[in-house]
Amino acid sequence: MKRLALILSAFSISVLSAQVDINGGPTNVPVEGVIDGVVLKEIIPTKRMIPYEFVREADMMWSKRIHRYIDVREKQNHTLFFPYDFRNDDLVTGGENWIKNSSRYSLWTIIRENIMKGNLTVYYPMNPLLEDVKDGDQLKYPLEVKRNTSIPFWNDTAYTSLLLTWQMFGVEDKSTRGRYQKTYDGMEDSIDPVTGQYIELPSDYSYFTSRDIVRYHVKEDWFFDKERSVLDVRIISIAPVILDKDRNEYRELFWLYFPECRFVFNNYYTYNGKNDSQWMSFDDYFWKRQFASIIYKQSDVFDRKIEEYRYGIDALIESQKITEDIRLIEHDLWHF
Repeated sequence: MKRLALILSAFSISVLSAQVDINGGPTNVPVEGVIDGVVLKEIIPTKRMIPYEFVREADMMWSKRIHRYIDVREKQNHTLFFPYDFRNDDLVTGGENWIKNSSRYSLWTIIRENIMKGNLTVYYPMNPLLEDVKDGDQLKYPLEVKRNTSIPFWNDTAYTSLLLTWQMFGVEDKSTRGRYQKTYDGMEDSIDPVTGQYIELPSDYSYFTSRDIVRYHVKEDWFFDKERSVLDVRIISIAPVILDKDRNEYRELFWLYFPECRFVFNNYYTYNGKNDSQWMSFDDYFWKRQFASIIYKQSDVFDRKIEEYRYGIDALIESQKITEDIRLIEHDLWHF
């Protein structure tokens, strides 16, 4: 018992002596030697991910693929939306000015940070060779370039250029178009001696922050496992979504493989408004289905979204009908 206490004490001292993220998740150690609270919160940042129960194909008596969207502006989903983060630097040329909460992050902040670290694989939201084919949820199109973790993110130009070209991390600031490089005296535009053309400066980018991500699209499979006699669900992939004001439509930025995301989400706190001592991880949050959502597509012979055959309030009613049908499946299996 004394040996265990000594080990735990040594671990706490080692964490307290340096302001570092444990497994990526923030701790309440703002500076060296300071604990922002009564105790060092280390359970979530250091806990290991609980694997899913193994399921055999032969034990799946019934299954249904569901696509749903989580609107983070709804009160129940504010845990995914807040707190806001702010960032104004140019990720390509260098520098860092990322203002984040010291104890918990929004879901977008977590995703963005771990993409920058190379912990998550990014998939195109559409076929990169045929952009009208928007089947990115099938995870068929990973980015061709892998993150080079040996150099800082903003120096990995091959990787960052893809994220910016496909508007996954930000959009071009149109107000900075058409700027030309000035001569040393600043009086006239300089001209390329080879081409005879003005030297145009690259446009700036406006990077997405937590405030810009208004939805998350989720693809999941519901199934009945006869081995355990339970109706279960597994999230397959997830995509952050923005409201494209130029086109006045929602746009998926990219898709992520959720089982891979679990290793990341497992070590970040979510907010509990009723008890600050009982914050769970984002992995727990999704596993416990704490979010509110609306179904926008189900597997059917037409492979179409609900909005293609139902509109307005009828689409919401259809979404609720699909939810009730899934519940009835479970009820009927136990009704003799």
